[in-house]
Amino acid sequence: MRKREILDQTPADDATDDNEPQRAGIQSVEVGFELLQAMSEADGPLMLRDLAAAAGMSAAKAHRYLVSFQRLGLVMQDPVSTRYDLGPAALRLGLASLARIDAVKLARERVADLLQETGHTVAIAVWGNQGPTMVHWAEAPQVMPVTLRLGDVMPLLSSATGRCFAAFMGREGRDAQRLDAMVREELARLKKLPRNGALPQDLPQSQTEVQAMLDEVRQRGLARVVHSLLPGVGGFCAPVFDAQGHLALGLVVLGWVATLDTDWHGTPAAAVLRTARRLSADLGHPQAPLRSQKA
Repeated sequence: MRKREILDQTPADDATDDNEPQRAGIQSVEVGFELLQAMSEADGPLMLRDLAAAAGMSAAKAHRYLVSFQRLGLVMQDPVSTRYDLGPAALRLGLASLARIDAVKLARERVADLLQETGHTVAIAVWGNQGPTMVHWAEAPQVMPVTLRLGDVMPLLSSATGRCFAAFMGREGRDAQRLDAMVREELARLKKLPRNGALPQDLPQSQTEVQAMLDEVRQRGLARVVHSLLPGVGGFCAPVFDAQGHLALGLVVLGWVATLDTDWHGTPAAAVLRTARRLSADLGHPQAPLRSQKA
Protein backbone atom coordinates (compact mmCIF):
# COMPACT_ATOMS: atom_id res chain seq x y z
CA MET A 1 0.00 0.00 0.00
CA ARG A 2 1.38 3.38 -0.92
CA LYS A 3 2.15 6.06 1.68
CA ARG A 4 -0.67 8.32 0.50
CA GLU A 5 -3.20 5.52 1.00
CA ILE A 6 -1.90 4.89 4.51
CA LEU A 7 -2.20 8.54 5.41
CA ASP A 8 -5.76 8.65 4.08
CA GLN A 9 -6.71 5.94 6.58
CA THR A 10 -5.54 7.89 9.65
CA PRO A 11 -8.08 9.79 11.78
CA ALA A 12 -9.00 13.11 10.15
CA ASP A 13 -8.39 16.02 12.54
CA ASP A 14 -10.65 18.27 10.48
CA ALA A 15 -13.64 16.04 11.24
CA THR A 16 -13.33 16.49 15.01
CA ASP A 17 -15.05 19.13 17.08
CA ASP A 18 -12.77 22.02 18.04
CA ASN A 19 -14.48 22.10 21.43
CA GLU A 20 -13.46 18.55 22.32
CA PRO A 21 -10.99 18.43 25.24
CA GLN A 22 -8.60 16.24 23.25
CA ARG A 23 -8.56 15.80 19.49
CA ALA A 24 -7.84 12.53 17.71
CA GLY A 25 -4.21 11.75 17.03
CA ILE A 26 -1.82 8.97 16.07
CA GLN A 27 -0.78 7.06 19.17
CA SER A 28 2.30 5.51 17.57
CA VAL A 29 3.74 8.98 16.91
CA GLU A 30 3.25 9.93 20.54
CA VAL A 31 4.82 6.67 21.72
CA GLY A 32 7.80 7.08 19.42
CA PHE A 33 8.34 10.62 20.63
CA GLU A 34 9.17 9.19 24.07
CA LEU A 35 12.42 7.88 22.57
CA LEU A 36 13.32 11.28 21.12
CA GLN A 37 12.45 12.90 24.45
CA ALA A 38 14.70 10.46 26.31
CA MET A 39 17.61 11.20 23.98
CA SER A 40 17.11 14.94 24.34
CA GLU A 41 17.28 14.67 28.14
CA ALA A 42 20.29 12.33 28.24
CA ASP A 43 23.84 13.56 28.81
CA GLY A 44 25.07 11.68 25.75
CA PRO A 45 24.41 8.75 23.37
CA LEU A 46 22.57 5.77 24.87
CA MET A 47 22.64 2.01 24.46
CA LEU A 48 19.41 0.49 23.17
CA ARG A 49 18.50 -1.09 26.51
CA ASP A 50 19.04 2.18 28.40
CA LEU A 51 17.15 4.21 25.83
CA ALA A 52 14.23 1.78 25.87
CA ALA A 53 14.12 1.83 29.67
CA ALA A 54 14.13 5.62 29.74
CA ALA A 55 11.22 5.66 27.28
CA GLY A 56 9.30 2.99 29.18
CA MET A 57 9.16 0.36 26.46
CA SER A 58 10.78 -2.95 25.51
CA ALA A 59 14.05 -3.00 23.59
CA ALA A 60 12.39 -4.77 20.64
CA LYS A 61 9.67 -2.15 20.40
CA ALA A 62 12.18 0.70 20.74
CA HIS A 63 14.35 -0.78 17.99
CA ARG A 64 11.48 -0.72 15.48
CA TYR A 65 10.91 2.98 16.10
CA LEU A 66 14.64 3.69 15.94
CA VAL A 67 14.94 2.06 12.52
CA SER A 68 12.31 4.45 11.13
CA PHE A 69 13.82 7.45 12.92
CA GLN A 70 17.22 6.62 11.41
CA ARG A 71 15.74 6.56 7.92
CA LEU A 72 14.31 10.05 8.56
CA GLY A 73 17.57 11.37 9.99
CA LEU A 74 16.01 12.06 13.39
CA VAL A 75 18.29 9.48 15.03
CA MET A 76 21.76 8.21 14.26
CA GLN A 77 23.68 5.20 15.58
CA ASP A 78 27.40 5.08 16.14
CA PRO A 79 28.71 2.05 14.19
CA VAL A 80 31.41 1.32 16.78
CA SER A 81 29.70 1.85 20.12
CA THR A 82 26.19 1.06 18.71
CA ARG A 83 24.81 3.88 20.86
CA TYR A 84 21.96 6.05 19.65
CA ASP A 85 21.79 9.83 19.57
CA LEU A 86 19.75 12.58 17.93
CA GLY A 87 20.47 12.97 14.23
CA PRO A 88 20.90 15.89 11.80
CA ALA A 89 17.17 16.19 11.05
CA ALA A 90 16.46 16.69 14.77
CA LEU A 91 19.12 19.39 14.85
CA ARG A 92 17.58 21.18 11.87
CA LEU A 93 14.14 21.08 13.46
CA GLY A 94 15.49 22.45 16.74
CA LEU A 95 17.41 25.28 15.09
CA ALA A 96 14.42 26.23 12.95
CA SER A 97 12.20 26.36 16.03
CA LEU A 98 14.66 28.49 18.00
CA ALA A 99 15.07 30.91 15.09
CA ARG A 100 11.35 31.62 15.18
CA ILE A 101 11.16 32.37 18.91
CA ASP A 102 10.90 35.94 20.15
CA ALA A 103 11.62 35.80 23.88
CA VAL A 104 9.87 39.07 24.78
CA LYS A 105 6.83 38.22 22.66
CA LEU A 106 6.61 34.82 24.32
CA ALA A 107 6.92 36.40 27.76
CA ARG A 108 4.23 38.97 27.01
CA GLU A 109 1.82 36.12 26.30
CA ARG A 110 2.29 34.95 29.91
CA VAL A 111 1.90 38.34 31.59
CA ALA A 112 -1.90 38.31 31.83
CA ASP A 113 -1.97 34.93 33.59
CA LEU A 114 0.82 35.93 35.97
CA LEU A 115 -0.92 39.22 36.80
CA GLN A 116 -4.16 37.37 37.52
CA GLU A 117 -2.44 34.78 39.70
CA THR A 118 -0.44 37.27 41.77
CA GLY A 119 -2.77 40.28 41.70
CA HIS A 120 0.21 42.61 41.32
CA THR A 121 2.06 44.53 38.65
CA VAL A 122 4.05 42.42 36.21
CA ALA A 123 6.92 43.65 34.03
CA ILE A 124 9.51 42.38 31.59
CA ALA A 125 13.09 43.66 31.54
CA VAL A 126 15.94 43.07 29.09
CA TRP A 127 19.60 44.09 29.09
CA GLY A 128 19.98 47.40 27.26
CA ASN A 129 22.85 49.78 26.57
CA GLN A 130 22.58 51.31 30.04
CA GLY A 131 21.59 48.21 31.99
CA PRO A 132 18.39 46.28 32.85
CA THR A 133 15.60 48.10 31.01
CA MET A 134 11.82 47.79 31.39
CA VAL A 135 10.25 46.92 28.03
CA HIS A 136 6.76 45.79 29.02
CA TRP A 137 4.50 46.76 31.90
CA ALA A 138 1.07 45.55 33.09
CA GLU A 139 -0.41 47.14 36.19
CA ALA A 140 -2.87 45.39 38.48
CA PRO A 141 -6.01 47.57 38.53
CA GLN A 142 -7.03 46.87 42.11
CA VAL A 143 -3.83 48.12 43.77
CA MET A 144 -2.05 51.45 43.77
CA PRO A 145 0.29 51.51 40.76
CA VAL A 146 4.05 51.71 41.23
CA THR A 147 5.49 54.79 39.53
CA LEU A 148 7.85 53.38 36.93
CA ARG A 149 7.89 53.84 33.18
CA LEU A 150 8.75 51.78 30.15
CA GLY A 151 12.35 52.41 29.22
CA ASP A 152 13.41 52.95 32.84
CA VAL A 153 16.83 51.51 33.61
CA MET A 154 16.86 49.70 36.94
CA PRO A 155 19.69 49.97 39.49
CA LEU A 156 21.72 46.82 39.91
CA LEU A 157 21.94 46.66 43.70
CA SER A 158 18.69 48.16 44.97
CA SER A 159 16.16 46.60 42.54
CA ALA A 160 15.12 42.97 42.16
CA THR A 161 15.53 43.36 38.41
CA GLY A 162 19.07 44.68 38.73
CA ARG A 163 20.07 41.98 41.21
CA CYS A 164 18.72 39.31 38.88
CA PHE A 165 20.76 40.59 35.94
CA ALA A 166 23.85 41.12 38.09
CA ALA A 167 23.63 37.53 39.34
CA PHE A 168 22.86 35.73 36.10
CA MET A 169 24.56 37.71 33.34
CA GLY A 170 27.44 35.88 31.70
CA ARG A 171 30.89 36.39 33.18
CA GLU A 172 32.60 36.97 29.84
CA GLY A 173 32.47 39.56 27.08
CA ARG A 174 31.89 43.30 26.99
CA ASP A 175 28.50 43.14 28.68
CA ALA A 176 30.05 41.37 31.67
CA GLN A 177 32.84 43.95 31.87
CA ARG A 178 30.31 46.74 31.69
CA LEU A 179 28.21 45.03 34.37
CA ASP A 180 31.17 44.78 36.75
CA ALA A 181 31.98 48.45 36.23
CA MET A 182 28.36 49.44 36.87
CA VAL A 183 28.28 47.41 40.10
CA ARG A 184 31.44 49.14 41.33
CA GLU A 185 30.06 52.58 40.46
CA GLU A 186 26.74 51.91 42.19
CA LEU A 187 28.47 50.44 45.23
CA ALA A 188 30.62 53.56 45.52
CA ARG A 189 27.48 55.72 45.52
CA LEU A 190 25.84 53.57 48.20
CA LYS A 191 28.91 53.89 50.43
CA LYS A 192 28.52 57.67 50.39
CA LEU A 193 24.94 57.56 51.66
CA PRO A 194 24.56 58.34 55.38
CA ARG A 195 23.84 55.36 57.60
CA ASN A 196 21.19 57.16 59.62
CA GLY A 197 18.50 54.51 59.55
CA ALA A 198 16.89 55.76 56.35
CA LEU A 199 19.04 53.51 54.15
CA PRO A 200 17.51 50.02 53.70
CA GLN A 201 19.46 47.44 55.63
CA ASP A 202 19.73 44.93 52.78
CA LEU A 203 21.74 47.25 50.52
CA PRO A 204 25.36 46.02 50.29
CA GLN A 205 28.17 48.26 51.47
CA SER A 206 31.18 46.27 50.29
CA GLN A 207 32.19 44.02 47.42
CA THR A 208 32.03 41.08 49.81
CA GLU A 209 28.42 41.91 50.66
CA VAL A 210 27.63 42.28 46.96
CA GLN A 211 28.96 38.81 46.23
CA ALA A 212 27.06 37.32 49.18
CA MET A 213 23.85 38.96 47.96
CA LEU A 214 24.33 37.69 44.39
CA ASP A 215 25.22 34.21 45.64
CA GLU A 216 21.89 34.11 47.47
CA VAL A 217 20.08 35.16 44.30
CA ARG A 218 21.77 32.36 42.35
CA GLN A 219 21.03 29.84 45.08
CA ARG A 220 17.34 30.74 45.20
CA GLY A 221 17.06 31.29 41.44
CA LEU A 222 15.21 34.48 42.21
CA ALA A 223 15.95 38.07 43.29
CA ARG A 224 13.94 40.01 45.89
CA VAL A 225 13.89 43.52 47.34
CA VAL A 226 11.77 44.99 50.14
CA HIS A 227 11.85 48.80 50.57
CA SER A 228 15.19 48.90 48.74
CA LEU A 229 14.08 50.43 45.46
CA LEU A 230 11.27 52.65 46.75
CA PRO A 231 9.83 53.03 50.27
CA GLY A 232 6.93 50.64 50.77
CA VAL A 233 7.63 48.70 47.56
CA GLY A 234 8.70 45.09 47.27
CA GLY A 235 9.34 42.90 44.28
CA PHE A 236 10.73 39.73 42.77
CA CYS A 237 12.57 39.11 39.50
CA ALA A 238 13.17 35.66 38.00
CA PRO A 239 15.63 34.96 35.16
CA VAL A 240 14.59 33.54 31.80
CA PHE A 241 17.37 31.76 29.88
CA ASP A 242 17.69 30.92 26.19
CA ALA A 243 18.91 27.69 24.59
CA GLN A 244 22.56 28.67 25.05
CA GLY A 245 22.06 29.38 28.75
CA HIS A 246 22.27 33.16 28.30
CA LEU A 247 19.98 35.45 30.27
CA ALA A 248 17.24 36.44 27.83
CA LEU A 249 15.11 38.61 30.11
CA GLY A 250 13.91 39.15 33.65
CA LEU A 251 10.30 38.54 34.68
CA VAL A 252 9.19 40.90 37.44
CA VAL A 253 6.36 41.04 39.98
CA LEU A 254 6.17 44.03 42.32
CA GLY A 255 3.77 46.00 44.46
CA TRP A 256 3.17 47.70 47.79
CA VAL A 257 4.38 45.57 50.70
CA ALA A 258 1.05 46.12 52.47
CA THR A 259 -0.57 43.79 49.95
CA LEU A 260 2.35 41.96 48.27
CA ASP A 261 3.46 38.75 49.97
CA THR A 262 7.24 39.20 50.06
CA ASP A 263 7.98 35.78 51.57
CA TRP A 264 10.39 33.70 49.50
CA HIS A 265 7.81 30.91 49.44
CA GLY A 266 4.71 33.06 48.95
CA THR A 267 2.43 33.03 45.94
CA PRO A 268 4.11 35.89 44.00
CA ALA A 269 7.59 34.38 44.36
CA ALA A 270 6.43 30.88 43.44
CA ALA A 271 4.35 32.10 40.49
CA VAL A 272 7.03 34.27 38.87
CA LEU A 273 9.69 31.60 39.35
CA ARG A 274 7.48 28.88 37.86
CA THR A 275 6.52 31.05 34.89
CA ALA A 276 10.15 32.03 34.24
CA ARG A 277 11.27 28.41 34.28
CA ARG A 278 8.57 27.42 31.82
CA LEU A 279 9.55 30.29 29.56
CA SER A 280 13.15 29.11 29.71
CA ALA A 281 12.00 25.64 28.68
CA ASP A 282 10.06 27.11 25.77
CA LEU A 283 13.22 28.92 24.68
CA GLY A 284 15.15 25.64 24.69
CA HIS A 285 17.09 26.02 27.93
CA PRO A 286 18.25 22.45 28.75
CA GLN A 287 18.17 22.78 32.55
CA ALA A 288 14.60 24.12 32.64
CA PRO A 289 11.55 21.90 33.24
CA LEU A 290 9.76 20.33 30.31
CA ARG A 291 7.94 22.58 27.87
CA SER A 292 4.46 23.55 28.97
CA GLN A 293 1.68 25.03 26.91
CA LYS A 294 0.51 27.38 29.63
CA ALA A 295 2.28 29.05 32.52
